[in-house]
Amino acid sequence: MRTIKGETGEWEIVVGLEVHAQVVSDAKLFSGASTAFGAAPNSQVSLVDAAMPGMLPVINQKCVEQAVRTGLGLNAKINERSVFDRKNYFYPDLPFGYQISQFKDPIVGEGILTLDMPDGSTREIGIERLHLEQDAGKSIHDMDPHRTYVDLNRAGVALMEIVSRPDIRGSEEAGLYVTKMRSILRYLGTCDGNMEQGSLRADVNVSVRLLGDTDLGTRCEIKNVNSIRSVRQAVEVEARRQVEILEAGGEIEQQTRLFDADRGETRAMRSKEEAHDYRYFPDPDLLPLELDPDWIAEIKASLPELPDAKKARFEGDYGLNAEDAAVLVADKEDAAYFETVAEKRKDPKLAANWVINELAGRLKDLDLEIHNSPVPAAALGGLLDLIEDNTISGRIAKDVLDDMFATGKDADALVEEKGLTQITDTGEIEAILDQIIADNPDQVAQAKETPKVAGWFVGQVMKASGGKANPAVVNQLLAKKLAE
Repeated sequence: MRTIKGETGEWEIVVGLEVHAQVVSDAKLFSGASTAFGAAPNSQVSLVDAAMPGMLPVINQKCVEQAVRTGLGLNAKINERSVFDRKNYFYPDLPFGYQISQFKDPIVGEGILTLDMPDGSTREIGIERLHLEQDAGKSIHDMDPHRTYVDLNRAGVALMEIVSRPDIRGSEEAGLYVTKMRSILRYLGTCDGNMEQGSLRADVNVSVRLLGDTDLGTRCEIKNVNSIRSVRQAVEVEARRQVEILEAGGEIEQQTRLFDADRGETRAMRSKEEAHDYRYFPDPDLLPLELDPDWIAEIKASLPELPDAKKARFEGDYGLNAEDAAVLVADKEDAAYFETVAEKRKDPKLAANWVINELAGRLKDLDLEIHNSPVPAAALGGLLDLIEDNTISGRIAKDVLDDMFATGKDADALVEEKGLTQITDTGEIEAILDQIIADNPDQVAQAKETPKVAGWFVGQVMKASGGKANPAVVNQLLAKKLAE
């Protein structure tokens, strides 16, 4: 949804996203404490994380490298000099009493993220900046009716805050943006993208304006949205709320809000702060961060093939359409699986179809990811070999794939075991076809007048042969007999 039709006109939905991505690193941004997920509360807290007197932060080089790597992956400007600032704001679960972040001089500047639209087109969204900052801890409100408990395991964990320009239009593009961002981060290995565990979260900035206006409306920020579905819903709910207020003659108050997925509403938390409210100033315990250009070049040289480049290669090398290529490259494990199946194949499009539709559908039904597939890529490739050499039909192959999921056996073994080899003997197929023609003279007359009706005969032959007749042979014989 890009627009909302109201009583006074059509309103355009304008969105900007701030994605908070937890950096893949064994240690926190300014301490050596572990970042492993699921540890006992407060078991991964160093003296630095606890803000004990005299403890000084020391930058984690791995986190800096991951930020640079991400910036390069987003085609963004890497700033050779950046500064860490103190963001003065009360966090009940961050012992410092302020957050070490970056403001005027971030580590990464402007970049671009390309959206793959459903119609196969692309759209560029501007990236304003990427900066490093430390995460806060976690306040737990449901363990005691009278107390709030604090777990500091996350306190000090490195985050990359990636800020988009307000170039996103509507809920669909917002979802596509987060999906594409997560895909790039996973390809780069800089964030695992696990939204359920909080490794990736988004602050969603929403405003509306009458279609055709160029000035931005007053925005509201919806904090800590933790699923792509919720991002889409939050945009739609908040946009409708704003349109209702404006059409009633009211004004939008700039606020920070929360999205309640159960109630389908956003709720005000507080008035939205401006930068000066945080009283940013350079952290006196941390020197400016200066990067060696040669080091940046080394990181750039080590980047993997990213989704956009892989998509272009899949279109060129395998002849896939833009939509199928975009689906396959969205996840690097899906892309790797497809390439194994497509390797040395006569028709790579056949591989794409089976991975996207047949395999993915069965995995979804079983709630499995592709790396847990009961049918490895090589095994699916073996099944497609049997289709391409006419050993079995595509219809039979679907049943064989079901059996492969259930038994773990290879396609060759199942086809032999169940006697599923395709009938290619012209005489055997002709005998079946002759009998069907003899039993259905009315359909024969219709087929001669209307060629589309001929498909009925093909279906009857396939049914009579248990799906084992070679469709190409059936069609060839049928065309000959209908022409007599």
